[in-house]
Amino acid sequence: MKWRMLFFLIVQRFIELYWAKRNERWMKERGAKEFGQNHYKYIVCMHSLFFVSLLLEGIRKRPSPLWSVLFNIFVVLQLFRLWVIASLGRYWNTKIIVLPKAGRVQKGPYRWFRHPNYLVVVLEFIIIPIMFQAYWTAVIFTMCNAYLLSVRIRAEEQALRLLKSP
Repeated sequence: MKWRMLFFLIVQRFIELYWAKRNERWMKERGAKEFGQNHYKYIVCMHSLFFVSLLLEGIRKRPSPLWSVLFNIFVVLQLFRLWVIASLGRYWNTKIIVLPKAGRVQKGPYRWFRHPNYLVVVLEFIIIPIMFQAYWTAVIFTMCNAYLLSVRIRAEEQALRLLKSP
């Protein structure tokens, strides 16, 4: 089960990158501007190293005794992630790309949260390593993610303020 889970996560991330690139092209063809390029490479690096750390720390360990509970939480997080992506539609991306005068999305989970996708990522960085009993990975990457998200959310909010509709 552990290997299938890891395979699923990696395939999921590659599909998301493909979808994000497709959305990026669509948005830029319509005049969208990109922000936060300086920190994006660190986010990609952190997410890549997360999988390496998860694999190295969790490879010889049995799955958590709480696997079934944690797996159910993980499934709910994935459904929430799909809701976030569907709510943003063509505007969803892994980068900060803003289409001038498009207005802020106010449907789906965006009615209640300003950054629901980041909530999913925060929870995944805790839940997934615990599923693998990779506790150091959970602690280290949760801290790194908290710092990078503080940078990212500031950049995203600034971009939205600069290009908001009149």
